[in-house]
Amino acid sequence: MLLTLAALAIVLGPLIFVHELGHFLVAKAVGIQVLRFSLGFGRPLLSWKRGETEYWISWIPLGGYVKMAGLEDEGVAGDLEGGKSAVPVDPARAFDRKPLWARMAVILAGVTMNLVFAFLIYAGLTLTLGEPRLALLPVDSVTAGELPPGVEALATLRHGDQIVRVNGDSVATWGELQRHFLEGPDSLRIEVASRPEPIVVRFAPGNTELRIQAVRALRPVLPAKIAIVIPGLPAARAGLRLGDVVIRADGDTVRSWDEMVRRIRGSPGQALVLEVVRGDSTVRITVVPDVETQTDSAGRKVSRGVIGAQADDRVPTVRVPVGVGRAVVGGAQQTIFQVAAITVSVKRLVLGQSSPRELGGPILIAQMSGQIIRLGLEKLLMFIGFFSVSLAVLNMLPIPVLDGGQAVFLVAEAILRRPLSLQLRLRLTQVGFLVILGIMALALVNDVLRILPR
Repeated sequence: MLLTLAALAIVLGPLIFVHELGHFLVAKAVGIQVLRFSLGFGRPLLSWKRGETEYWISWIPLGGYVKMAGLEDEGVAGDLEGGKSAVPVDPARAFDRKPLWARMAVILAGVTMNLVFAFLIYAGLTLTLGEPRLALLPVDSVTAGELPPGVEALATLRHGDQIVRVNGDSVATWGELQRHFLEGPDSLRIEVASRPEPIVVRFAPGNTELRIQAVRALRPVLPAKIAIVIPGLPAARAGLRLGDVVIRADGDTVRSWDEMVRRIRGSPGQALVLEVVRGDSTVRITVVPDVETQTDSAGRKVSRGVIGAQADDRVPTVRVPVGVGRAVVGGAQQTIFQVAAITVSVKRLVLGQSSPRELGGPILIAQMSGQIIRLGLEKLLMFIGFFSVSLAVLNMLPIPVLDGGQAVFLVAEAILRRPLSLQLRLRLTQVGFLVILGIMALALVNDVLRILPR
């Protein structure tokens, strides 16, 4: 429990600080008077004053705020933000006295800092540790039905086969093998350990899609080892834990993560007995996969089983050193990818394509943080980066209490050529506050329901 709480503080603390620091620094830079900088809401546990600004660490650790002149009485500031500041207000340096561009810069500074923070994490890890490349693990399986014409010979690969050379060149990582497939000549000679003759495949000239198709049909062996179990879902309810290695499903041997996933997906709503190695013993666990309905490539509705477990991807890797330029590009790509993924998730939730039961609150964040911190510093930093991007995207939702809602006020002012009335802003902010309270209440209820036995 203490580790879980410590992990929550390690994850949320820096993200809240970075977000509010963005508002604070830009407000100072454009000449707005900052009355208070607070981590947390409500009355202060610790407080001090430096210059014209009060600095608080408050007792409700679910966010933070920067109280600026001109906004000190707007919305639900009151008790939530610890009441009025004791610092005298300079009307000439109020938020509303500044030009529109300056106010927009202040509003967007928080989410910008969160995105920059995530980028620095991703780029920093790449620069210091190198780019991780999956070692050339043995072949797990080949999806024969996905093989394009000319490469059908790949279907002769069997579970456990080890590819050692392509066209005479040794290959050490899965990425190197894929590059041979994607960028090599049209004819490839693939040498496999313990086979006297190589496998020869021929691609149609100039058809990159067929090469990609062949790469996707090959799957490496990844151990059926569990890293993360999502609270409230079947894996957690059944008692699966971090570090469990699944070796059998309903008596059939499980040789890889892909095999385990295929068994689970093929058993929606049906009890599945898993035998797992846990430490020095073998444990039998019965899990009933939830039913998830998806649309396949032909537009048909198909049901599959899911249990809410993630693979332990701490498999043999090769770290390839990179320069600053490559690290910067990689960090930017990872940040953009996360923004797109989280935006899609929010869109699915808003459109009703995802269940509101998937929403999680502070309890779920604490549980996930507690698991991830056990996987090591790199995984923890990656999770903090992901969460920083999540905070940025969610803060840009057009809800008045959030940065996105405040940005909408400024856009409306630019269109109307006059600011919205204080009374209208207050009413809309009150509505936004109720919406946020409702979302938080739903997330908290979901957190509690995940804990309760079913």
